[in-house]
Amino acid sequence: MTKNKNNQTIWGTRIKNNHSMLFQKVGNSIDIDKRLYKEDIAGSIAHVEMLFKQKIISFKIKNKIIYGLKKIEKEISKKKFEFSIKYEDIHMNIEKRLFQIIGEEAGYIHTARSRNDQVITDFKIWIKSATQDIISIIDRVIKSSLKLAEKNINTIMPGFTHLKNAQAVSFAHYLMAYIEMFERDKKRFSFNLNNLNENPLGSVALTGTSFNIDRNYTSKKLGFKTPTNNSIDTISDRDFVLDFLFSISVCAMHISRIAEELIIWNSDGFNLISLSDKVVTGSSIMPQKKNPDLLEYLRGKSGTSYGNLFSMLTILKGLPLSYFKDLQDDKEIVFRSNDTLINCLKIFDEILKNLNPNKNRMLELANSGYITATDLADYLVQNHSMPFRKAYKKTATIVNLAEKKRKRLDELDLAELKTIEPKLTKDVLKVFDLKNSVNSKKSYGGTSFDNIKKMIMKYKKQI
Repeated sequence: MTKNKNNQTIWGTRIKNNHSMLFQKVGNSIDIDKRLYKEDIAGSIAHVEMLFKQKIISFKIKNKIIYGLKKIEKEISKKKFEFSIKYEDIHMNIEKRLFQIIGEEAGYIHTARSRNDQVITDFKIWIKSATQDIISIIDRVIKSSLKLAEKNINTIMPGFTHLKNAQAVSFAHYLMAYIEMFERDKKRFSFNLNNLNENPLGSVALTGTSFNIDRNYTSKKLGFKTPTNNSIDTISDRDFVLDFLFSISVCAMHISRIAEELIIWNSDGFNLISLSDKVVTGSSIMPQKKNPDLLEYLRGKSGTSYGNLFSMLTILKGLPLSYFKDLQDDKEIVFRSNDTLINCLKIFDEILKNLNPNKNRMLELANSGYITATDLADYLVQNHSMPFRKAYKKTATIVNLAEKKRKRLDELDLAELKTIEPKLTKDVLKVFDLKNSVNSKKSYGGTSFDNIKKMIMKYKKQI
């Protein structure tokens, strides 16, 4: 790029001395915010089109500026653009290059605009796009979960409370529980899109402008529904950043919880699932090891997401209105959280495709721990007009008997059961069948096979 008199900083007329190298190092953000170049150029084009529409600039000037901006976009996309830390950020780097391309008329681009509203506009547009990308990737994870669930409707395993065997469930039901988590994440991100639909452009430094601008025009051009209502609040607002970071943190938490569960299930003690060699690593000293490192990576990265959210909350907690340099960190924090979550979602999707249930082990574990005890209590209520608390005590006594005799509940014969409750008939024995136990949970949201099939169809239609 050729040099010209516009290669000094914008405020060079007022601030005579050059900044120290240390100040340049901490004051510039070009290495971080250059990824906003498309949003910045789109915002600038909409802005100059509005300026022309409002007869603030001429047709000739508008066209020259747009020509220059489109040329810059091509240069950046083709990696032929020279970024300079001297100009701090993507906004000033683009403006300086525009001067080099079209000359002094580039100065009209900043009419009725400040970097303050320019930055927030770019950032909101970027977060809207990033949010839609995240929703799309979550959909991919849900599809993979549905595919695995559909193959395992009849796969019976123990459901746990306190990591102790509780009641029999379908493995597909567990997978569908994960889908519910991700569906809530989608709703949370989708809700954020509504809050991102107010256009900051035109708020300028903090007071608005005396120029006769049309903020509704730029709102429509840039995909916003309405302009923001208060110029001071607009410049200082980072609630949309917090919303985005919070949604990422909750999604990361869901991934972490699932990862922890799968790590436990993959352990030698549980051995409920196996992972293919594509998603495990070995040990540097123990030849036999196959470690679930990727799941551990997912579990750990939730801490990064939480840290980024709390960093932004801490930055904002003591800031008066309206703009302060403190806010410059928002983009690095958001980009880091966004990139981490997308990476984690892609990794988890890959794990789902390389995970297999150990069906025999699941069934074996489901047959331990007196897992059909609640079914027996329910049977006593339904068939012998017994209050549940009385049925609970009768069942607990039967469990004690089985434990004493070192038998499973289904291994007790009718005579043994009748020593506790004489009214029992051989019909009670079906209660101890695991498949019958699972299928009996027909209440909406329950683990019966028919319920699961309906839920799978519901979500397949939604995606």
